[in-house]
Amino acid sequence: MGSLAEDLSNPKSSLNEFSDLCIRVLQHIPDVISEKVPVRDGYVINVSNIAGQKKFVRPINTNLFFDNPDNFNHAFIELNSLLDGIKNGNRNFNEADHLLINRTLYTIQQSIGAGLDLFLNPNSARKHVGNRFEELLRTIIHHLGVANKKITFVIPYESEEGEKLYRCETDLIISPSSKVTSTTNKLAKNEVVLSFKTTSKDRMGKIFLDKMLMERFSGHQVKVAGIFLNDVQRKGEGNISYTLVSGLFMVYTKFLTRLDGIYFLDPPPNAYLNPYKDHISPFSEFVINDIWELLS
Repeated sequence: MGSLAEDLSNPKSSLNEFSDLCIRVLQHIPDVISEKVPVRDGYVINVSNIAGQKKFVRPINTNLFFDNPDNFNHAFIELNSLLDGIKNGNRNFNEADHLLINRTLYTIQQSIGAGLDLFLNPNSARKHVGNRFEELLRTIIHHLGVANKKITFVIPYESEEGEKLYRCETDLIISPSSKVTSTTNKLAKNEVVLSFKTTSKDRMGKIFLDKMLMERFSGHQVKVAGIFLNDVQRKGEGNISYTLVSGLFMVYTKFLTRLDGIYFLDPPPNAYLNPYKDHISPFSEFVINDIWELLS
């Protein structure tokens, strides 16, 4: 087994790989965290101060995060059972089941983020956090038995130098069939485009724009859903701020196009208020119900 820093930086392709990595980080964190700063709404900012080098870990929502490895491992076993039930057609889940899905996956992703904050420089950490998030979501969808494929949709346009190509990169395309039939220049009508982002800050608009471009070029409606980790960031050394630009989100929705779903592992407070709650849901809703409706 390599170092923890190497493990955090390497791609993952199975839920067990993610679980093993999460447990390694949860076991390591108490040895390097010198201070826990509680902020508002249940968030905490962990601080590492070793040999005069001070590092801040991304805000952690203590209402969702399992900080005890044994508690996480128990939840992970239950998660596998829930996912198997969903795959086999069970849709009868309660609020505790929804919370278990969101908490377990949030803990996996945020433990990875915390580890990368401690080991890597911010730019490298940001890249790897995004890559691990895409891999985690792809692994969940694959575990559910849903056909999926990453495709870069190519749209030609004229320029002064002749025809050029705009590359509309989709994070994942899912299909109700046994395999994805969309190609780089043709989107199947019954398939769904998924966009994965750790935060909607500075990225929300591109999802709306890409949906419009894909529909215009394809000549038919395209289902597009966005899946986000959270919309919260550290503000100074002892506070947080929320980054969902809720007003702009509603402007895009009303005057550009409406997405077919927006999901968060850690929804921002606005997500529970009108009119946003009609458009934004916890990720568990996507896993248990909406993915199957989108594919129907």
